[in-house]
Parts: sequence; C-alpha cells; structure tokens
Amino acid sequence: MTVASQVKETLASLKGIQGTLGIYSIKSQDEETKNLFNGALSTVEDIVKDMEKRLQTLEFEEPQYRGN
Repeated sequence: MTVASQVKETLASLKGIQGTLGIYSIKSQDEETKNLFNGALSTVEDIVKDMEKRLQTLEFEEPQYRGN
C-alpha cells in the first residue's frame, strides 16, 4: 500500500468520524455533552483540513499518486 493510499484511507475514516460526531452532537440532549461532541468535531475538522493539504502536497510531489 502506498503512502498516498494510506493517507486517502485515513482521510475517509476521519470523514466518517466527522459525520458520526455531527450526528451525536445533534442528537444529544444534554448541553455539556453536545459541547463535548462539538469540540471533538472541531478538532477532527482541523485534522481533516491538514490531511487534505498533505494529500495535495503528496500528489503534487509524486504525480504517479494523483487520482489513485
């Protein structure tokens, strides 16, 4: 498995986590729990942005990974 595919796989997993945290946040009735999920969601969103930048850099530096 190439580095690019590992990054893409990790990115897909993180986006799944993002969706799950969003659902938990919406469904939470307790305000403290809702805030906890929103904080975690914010952290995951930052990580996703960093991973997307890393993937772009990887694809730019290694064109053979583009679109795979």
